[in-house]
Amino acid sequence: MTQRLVATILLTAIGTVAIAKTPVATGTGGAVATISEQASQSAMAILNRGGNAIDAAVAAAATLGVTDPFSCGIGGGGFMVVYLAREKRVIAIDHRETAPAAFTPAVFLDNGKEMDFETVVASGQSIGVPGTVRGWDEALRRYGTMSFKDVLAPAIDVASRGFTVTANFSRLVDGNTEKFRRFPATAALYLKDGKALPPGTLLKNPDLARTYRTLARGGAKAFYEGPLARAIVDAARRPATAPGMTVPGGTMTLADLADYEARIRQPVRGTYRGYELYGMPLPSSGGVTAFEALNILEGWNLKALPRAQAEHLYLEASRLAFADRNAYLADPEYTDAPVAGLLSKEYAAQRRKTIDPARAAAGPVPAGDPYPFQQDASVPLRPATAKLQQESAHTTHLAVSDSQGNIVSYTFTIESWGGSGIVVPGHGFLLNNEMTDFDFSGPAPNVPEAGKRPRSSMAPTIALKDGRPAFTIGSPGGATIITTVLQTIVNHVDLGMRMDQAVDAPRLSERNGAATDVEPGFAGSAQATALAPFAQRWSNQPEEIGAANALVFNQDGTVTAVSEGHRHGTGSALVQKKAH
Repeated sequence: MTQRLVATILLTAIGTVAIAKTPVATGTGGAVATISEQASQSAMAILNRGGNAIDAAVAAAATLGVTDPFSCGIGGGGFMVVYLAREKRVIAIDHRETAPAAFTPAVFLDNGKEMDFETVVASGQSIGVPGTVRGWDEALRRYGTMSFKDVLAPAIDVASRGFTVTANFSRLVDGNTEKFRRFPATAALYLKDGKALPPGTLLKNPDLARTYRTLARGGAKAFYEGPLARAIVDAARRPATAPGMTVPGGTMTLADLADYEARIRQPVRGTYRGYELYGMPLPSSGGVTAFEALNILEGWNLKALPRAQAEHLYLEASRLAFADRNAYLADPEYTDAPVAGLLSKEYAAQRRKTIDPARAAAGPVPAGDPYPFQQDASVPLRPATAKLQQESAHTTHLAVSDSQGNIVSYTFTIESWGGSGIVVPGHGFLLNNEMTDFDFSGPAPNVPEAGKRPRSSMAPTIALKDGRPAFTIGSPGGATIITTVLQTIVNHVDLGMRMDQAVDAPRLSERNGAATDVEPGFAGSAQATALAPFAQRWSNQPEEIGAANALVFNQDGTVTAVSEGHRHGTGSALVQKKAH
């Protein structure tokens, strides 16, 4: 196929003629759900050209780097869970950012005291070695059918021709103007006269289009070595700032970039009411924590309980699982976490006994002791309960399937909205602030160390039933990712909601804190009133929680793609052939 013909196909698929954006679609063949209409269309263009789910997922992700640059991009990292239909197995691709080789556990301490979190975020100190490009390369080479040149073409088109700034996009910029003003390359791209680009603006990113073309020609090597690598290192070590402003530089080197490796890992596996669940293993805590909470919940017949009591039990199970997460989980190459014990059904039964079915815990609870359930004769140290580290809530998730039955559940990020705030000059993408996912002080399993991957909460999940794909689920939202995935599974499996209802339902996020995070409008609602007798406490600063995407594989052979119905400006679900 000639380049001109390819370009024509792509222009037709994601051109200026708007396709009605819908958060739910059912049909046959391939399917995609993302938070961005252009990203979903990019994935569909690749599927229509004969690409598989892995090819389409990378195409969607690259486009999200254009249209949702404050959540994700090639300056960050992520976790991809893949179901390979022919082999009937699930694999996980870890391309989480790593700490530069100069990092020590004291890197975020100043005279023994923790540095100011927001100061570290908007600096070179927060930038980890980006893993996204290496992760895409591993996915395509091992499991895809297309090259970078093929799958980056839709994103190049969107970056070159531009897209219309939405109200949500403008709002996100407005909330970050102070950070973006510090860096001229960022301000030039996303601000106008020092203010957020207004809705309706046609935003082009020719620098990012050129960067993607560089990757299309040179592959991952062009990112991790050579001129682009030097530009990344320069931006991290010596951030170019506006006159009169200075920010600390980082320690990343060319060797750090050249040495970066993605990891192909065995997924973490759980079971719940007849489903086999596959999620991301450490250094993501998402799969382990969600599956532990489900193990705890499995001891109750939630379907037979009033909804308020079922939700109370969900909140308390989440509280216990987060206590264990904070105490034990970190990069498995640095910490011997007791995963087998945490996922033991017997351990869950013990933890379940600590829950009062009629009343919420008075506050944070201590971690349990999973080591006796490890079947391990050693006597490891029992870590003390750790506090919940601040974790930014800004990421993106997508889901793709193809007509052969392959599935991708993929969450990736640059951490805070806009990451570090530093656009690599001349290259059009933001660098992450992922190093702030480490605990700033210890002792703790998640303290900074050279080459270490900070603990994550990303939880891309694939569920099978009777050996066949049943559904996928994932979300952004920092530590609330885990509760969004957990609550959506409970809504769908236990409370009998259709997946779109499960996704759209009000979210409650209990992470072993003093109060449960809720969304605007929840306090005072009928649902909140029904939970009042259980002494649950709500945060007084409600915020939108997550932006989930899911696929459901129906018994009649159709697939339903589901995105958000109202959060984040509404998502985009597409299928190759719509069901009638």
